[in-house]
Amino acid sequence: MSIKEKSSYCLSCKSKNCMKGCPLSNDITDAIKYVKEEEYEKAYNKFLETTVLSSICGRICPHTKQCQGSCIRGIKGDAVDIGSIESFVGDYGIQNDIKITNFEEYKKIDKKVAVIGSGPCGITCAATLKRLGVSKVTLLEKKNYLGGLLVHGIPEFRLPKDIVDSVYQKIITDLDIEVKLRIELGKDITIENLMKEYDSIFLAIGANTSSKMGIPGEELDGVYGGNELLEYKNFPDFKNKNVVVSGGGNVAMDTARTIKRLGADKVYVVYRRAEEQMPAEKIEIKEAKLEGIEFVFLNNIVKIIGKDKVEKIECIKTKLIENQGERPYPVNIEGSNYTIDTDYVVMAIGSKLDNDVLTEIKRNDWGKIQIDEKYRTNLNGVYAAGDLAGVKSTVAYASNSGKEAAKSIYEDLING
Repeated sequence: MSIKEKSSYCLSCKSKNCMKGCPLSNDITDAIKYVKEEEYEKAYNKFLETTVLSSICGRICPHTKQCQGSCIRGIKGDAVDIGSIESFVGDYGIQNDIKITNFEEYKKIDKKVAVIGSGPCGITCAATLKRLGVSKVTLLEKKNYLGGLLVHGIPEFRLPKDIVDSVYQKIITDLDIEVKLRIELGKDITIENLMKEYDSIFLAIGANTSSKMGIPGEELDGVYGGNELLEYKNFPDFKNKNVVVSGGGNVAMDTARTIKRLGADKVYVVYRRAEEQMPAEKIEIKEAKLEGIEFVFLNNIVKIIGKDKVEKIECIKTKLIENQGERPYPVNIEGSNYTIDTDYVVMAIGSKLDNDVLTEIKRNDWGKIQIDEKYRTNLNGVYAAGDLAGVKSTVAYASNSGKEAAKSIYEDLING
């Protein structure tokens, strides 16, 4: 189906439910209206009112849980293919060099802000600060490339790296953002030193340390974290091996699919709830099944077994208990234990902030950076958002938190 046909399928609803379902509040209805009229530049500028990452969000956002999930056409049939339309428009803007401009209604200020971390949260904050009128914004990144988890957390088959590179280069060039690579917080720079040079600091380093289940056997050789495998790509030899992935989100799907492509014989995804409760995007689950990933729903891993290395896992079956309108929670079914032979186990049940960084900043009960409603930390002039502050870990939510934090930083700088 062509973009013209996909956009024509939109009813141009006055209620704009898709906009309400988008964490960034993209005016999708108006953007699609311009696409229908083949006014692609206007469509691109409409998206630019709320996001600089259309090419990326259009490809990897969990649309069925966000904008497309709220589409009226989806009630009795297929929802509008918002993702394809958005990525088309974003690509058009890059290919035709449509400039990202400042927000004209804001006053320019001669201030300096350091943004640490170049993932979707960091780049959106940096771009928004420049568009609001902050004179100098410096983007600091510990890797030798920009993009954060967009590069090292999402496989190439889901998000081509040349797309990320083209989006970032356009943002940085159009908005004159200074970039410093290979600068790691805690090693090359400190918060204290940065506060002497910049008027404000924004933290967006993410929380990419894999959480553990707290079960016996996690210390065995052959147990890995999904986040670390995707980031560092230091894979063991998975060829002809059996691998168990614990988790139900997109990291679990990305890890399982990557391992299968690396030659694993069998890859199991063990999830303690039912398929409909999986946080992963439906298309990712579908693609994983087509690639031969085996799903073990309503099961919980209770032990990893082996002498020196992983040999098998012990699982217990679960059942779901209703939770007064909230997501049903799983409970173990006593006596239903059994084992699965496996060579490796990968934990993909969530992530947390490294305990060795940002020790001077207060954390909440979940170990994330504690912020107020304006994204301020306990240190004056230091702000945080995204994963490390407990924001939902999708690109759109992370980007929106970066955008809103930028507005708070700007307001505080203006008000002195």
